[in-house]
Amino acid sequence: MIERIELRQLRYAVVTSDAQSFSRAAATLNVKQITLSRKVQQLEERLGVKLFKRSTRGAEITENGRPFIEQARRIVTDVDNLRTTARNVSYGLQGRIAVGYCTPLLAGNLRLAIAGYLTKFADVQFDGIEASLEKLFHGLQSHALDVAVAPIGFGEDGIVSRRVWSERLFAVLPDDHALAEKEQLYWQDLRREVFVVSSVGLGPIFGNLIAGRLTEQGKRPNIIVQDTSLESVLSMVAAKRYISIATEASQGVSWTDICFHEIHDPTGPARLEYALYWRKNNDNPALRRFFELIEERYPG
Repeated sequence: MIERIELRQLRYAVVTSDAQSFSRAAATLNVKQITLSRKVQQLEERLGVKLFKRSTRGAEITENGRPFIEQARRIVTDVDNLRTTARNVSYGLQGRIAVGYCTPLLAGNLRLAIAGYLTKFADVQFDGIEASLEKLFHGLQSHALDVAVAPIGFGEDGIVSRRVWSERLFAVLPDDHALAEKEQLYWQDLRREVFVVSSVGLGPIFGNLIAGRLTEQGKRPNIIVQDTSLESVLSMVAAKRYISIATEASQGVSWTDICFHEIHDPTGPARLEYALYWRKNNDNPALRRFFELIEERYPG
């Protein structure tokens, strides 16, 4: 007889896969590492499949484990959505909308759009989900998200998009950096710098952008990827070993010992373009209201 598989085991395995580390997964879930590791090992024994390759560098998902983890992710997401619906049964008298994003909400157009929606449609349950691009598109395909806000240039079958706005790009520098005194800063001024970017959120977008702008004659810029949040990355800049990239939305709080210097292209300020992404067949009335608000503020 096959032993029962617990939802908790599936969640532990999914978070371990995302974190690529038992210790980081345990910290995320606020459980002891030995407990998490034991539960994942029990799951592997019950399945007869090794899900992770363990090493001193962390936990790397195996090829045999990959399809199982993706199926487990869908199960965990579906259960979480059911719990959210049950928990909010008395909330959202005029419907519900789930909006995903991978950009900071400290300031900027997205924050204004969400605030406007919450004010105009107070009886709609609004669920905001911050996630990676991969998870945003999985959320759209699995119906967990109604709409996602992300940089332009992405797409999947059944997903449509619409440009909405752009945000200026800034070099994040220690406040005493020599480039901080330049009147206008161009991409080429940054070619000798060491960049640090996050592995989540907009970090991968920034990494590709830096590489695209500064790779020349086969020589790539020096980019360090840190498995941490954007806020932590910006805080690292104050240590004066690296610089980073951010949009104007990151300036919604006061940062110490760093400065934001606008980057210019030959034609003007460098900008990151954003789009809305949604399922073509999504007929959620709350989503239509969201589009109405966007059309008022950012006509296409």
